[in-house]
Amino acid sequence: MGVLSVRYSERLIMRFGARTLVPPGLAMIALGLILFARSPVDGSYVEHVLPTMLLMGAGAGSCFPALMTLAMSGATRSDAGLASGLVNTSAQVGAALGLAVLATLSATRTEDLIAEGSATAEALNSGYHLAYLVGAGLVLAAIAVAMTVLEPPPEPEAEAEPTHPEPQIAGEPAYSEAG
Repeated sequence: MGVLSVRYSERLIMRFGARTLVPPGLAMIALGLILFARSPVDGSYVEHVLPTMLLMGAGAGSCFPALMTLAMSGATRSDAGLASGLVNTSAQVGAALGLAVLATLSATRTEDLIAEGSATAEALNSGYHLAYLVGAGLVLAAIAVAMTVLEPPPEPEAEAEPTHPEPQIAGEPAYSEAG
């Protein structure tokens, strides 16, 4: 995420546009969460964690800078500080609230499974799986919102015909006659 967002995100945004990077970035994050929901209790780091983290990091590294660019694009120079503060505060509050909800879902699921007699590791893994799947569902909802709310970039305008007629010299016809 760090390498992509610091080194390559600006180039990607300049080449493809910020709006274009948001849906694929969110899709990579959702896919990563779905893959995490498939991780077994005795999974290995190289097989079950590393590829998923790389996928999610690439998604976040391409999507988050594009979202910040879009959020700040309408701010005037005098409002840039306020807009930046609102965007960053919203991101922090949203992340804290999301983490609290997902952790509560995970802990409740884990406690329920332990109460039913499941092994602690299996119950904990199942609780995490629930949180990953709910998180993936929320990211999929974010993709739907992004596809609905983000307007496509404006089409480059073709060179328009002049709207004012060419000035005419007195005594010349307004059109030429082939003769």
